[in-house]
Amino acid sequence: MFEPLYTSEEMRAAEERYPGYPDTVPELMERAGKGVADLVLTEFDDAQAITVVCGSGNNGGDGRIAARYLEQAGRDVRVIDVKPEDERKELGSPDLVVDAIFGTGFSGEPRPGTARLIEEINALDAEVVAVDVPSGIDATTGEVAGVAVEATCAVAFHAEKVGTMVSPGSFHAEDAEVVDIGLEPMDTGHARVTSELLLEVPRRGDNRPETKYTAGSVLVVGGSPGMTGAVCLAAEAAFRADAGYVALAAPAESLPVIEARLLEAVKRPLEDVWDAVGRASALAIGPGLGRGDERKALVRRLLEETELPAVVDADALHELEPFLRKAATVLTPHSGELGRLIGEESSWVDAHRLQAARQAVERFGCVVLLKGDETIVAAPEGQTLISPGCPALATAGTGDVLTGIVGAFLAKGMEPRIAAAAAARAHVDAATARPHLSGLVASDVLAALPQALDASL
Repeated sequence: MFEPLYTSEEMRAAEERYPGYPDTVPELMERAGKGVADLVLTEFDDAQAITVVCGSGNNGGDGRIAARYLEQAGRDVRVIDVKPEDERKELGSPDLVVDAIFGTGFSGEPRPGTARLIEEINALDAEVVAVDVPSGIDATTGEVAGVAVEATCAVAFHAEKVGTMVSPGSFHAEDAEVVDIGLEPMDTGHARVTSELLLEVPRRGDNRPETKYTAGSVLVVGGSPGMTGAVCLAAEAAFRADAGYVALAAPAESLPVIEARLLEAVKRPLEDVWDAVGRASALAIGPGLGRGDERKALVRRLLEETELPAVVDADALHELEPFLRKAATVLTPHSGELGRLIGEESSWVDAHRLQAARQAVERFGCVVLLKGDETIVAAPEGQTLISPGCPALATAGTGDVLTGIVGAFLAKGMEPRIAAAAAARAHVDAATARPHLSGLVASDVLAALPQALDASL
């Protein structure tokens, strides 16, 4: 269900637990360097001319060991030392570059000489294999303060690092291959969400006797005129995510449009929302709700005067202030919405995604699902969970689909952090299950949701 992601501090702790440390560091480095060489020889077997660029630390030492093994395998290997930095380096015309400049301990911005060398690597027409992480990214946060190596893949020792999973760091490695160097696993603060998590989603029929209400009853609140599509997508997504009963409350003037679009959901005018609350086991608030003082007041009342688990999205996040409630709550902002919640620009959020998510958790005291190139699920307690993204989901309406899935999983009684992470994984699995990614629309994701859930069984 969860694959550990290591920060630089956690990686250091894992190394220090190795028997005989620090005297056994050369032994670990030998395995690491051989692992890099083995991957190059296996995955890039056509690469004959290889340039290995080495920094002064252990990462550079790993690179030099890899160079030795590559030479023994008959490759034409050129080793370049970063230092002295003011000296011009001749990278040659390699088929492949091994980036062994910085290791997991790097943070901040490369010095000018190294930055220039990284730019020269990026300008080459060559594949690039990064040792552990692409040089220039922060292995703990994924932040990139300056220039960073654009790698074809990263050879991650022991486990993948957080920084290659979280953007913008994830943009600098197309893939990460894990090499076992003999360290023991340990608990980590972050983990990658796998499709196996969907096995934890309760299904209709797991408990008998079962009714449409015990299978999960979701009330979706939203759907102002001109935005009825959002509430329809969320409601249908809740059904496709295996909820047994879905109702929606929308302004009366929107109901004729919604009636024509949705067959299975029960429709109620917004003024009857409090009657509808009585039949629900979870709320999905915000898709197409509209803004203004009246809508803001309704959102606050629903959060503070009900004890139902709730997912809060879209317009319900507009000018949202901290609230008091005991029930499980999941906020699902994109970077712009999260920025407004914590008083930062969206560009800052995009550059500091983990920090931004944690700030929102601290401010609101609930689960925060930050949408983007990867989905970050942060909570007051427990691991921060990260689900891989899918670029095809960057289209209108897919966020409303995600809201409906989260609502369905909350209605089934799932713990909010797990419900949010499972919903994010189901969302991306449904998108990638479609035969096309170009031109993907939210309705395509809806149609594939049952397939994505069934695939985990």
